Amino acid sequence: MNADMAPFVLSVQLAAMTLVVLLVIGLPLAWWLAMTKSPYKPIIEAINALPLVLPPTVLGFYLLVFLGPQGWAGQTWTALFGQPLTFTFTGLVVASCIYSLPFVIQPLQGAFERLDRRMVEASLTLGASWPRTFWRVVLPQARHGLLTACVLGFAHTVGEFGVVLMVGGNIPGETQVLSIAIYEHVEALDYAAAGSMSMMLVVLSFLCLLPLYTKSRKRRRLLGEVAA
Repeated sequence: MNADMAPFVLSVQLAAMTLVVLLVIGLPLAWWLAMTKSPYKPIIEAINALPLVLPPTVLGFYLLVFLGPQGWAGQTWTALFGQPLTFTFTGLVVASCIYSLPFVIQPLQGAFERLDRRMVEASLTLGASWPRTFWRVVLPQARHGLLTACVLGFAHTVGEFGVVLMVGGNIPGETQVLSIAIYEHVEALDYAAAGSMSMMLVVLSFLCLLPLYTKSRKRRRLLGEVAA
């Protein structure tokens, strides 16, 4: 593989794997947050939103300690699988899931809160199972929030820098994602390579966002036609 393409491919792989994990975790968590009346809800929401306000280096430092050889997660992982979490691709996936979690949870939670719950209750009353109701009634109503969650979760992971540098370092072919490779080229004053890689990131980010705003435009137009 071309050396300039390796960080790009690794970034896409990291973002795709992170998004899959986040959807598995995020769909039930977002549903619970949208529906619960628990007094602990604000605490969970605040914890989930921390990556939005914490500097990436601060979050990256705590993840490095937590996932490192002396941390609880790092020790447990090493005992189970015989290899460390830090400075590996697996460690990057774990760190990215934590860092990008609010970008998936918040759009999903908002979409679930806007659901027509009467349709959900009607489906269950008519004998449909909860998994079938969730798949056939809930997700179609929440499709715009689901699309937003997928786009933001993927794009945010692709653009990571501080967290991936702290947890994964800069190992070519293993943890050197596109943002790290750009920084390395700038440090070496190789602006041509940095510029071409930066353009890859710009194009990829644009292609991620375009379907979201295209869908939003169609949705607004349909709502306008209904209102008229």
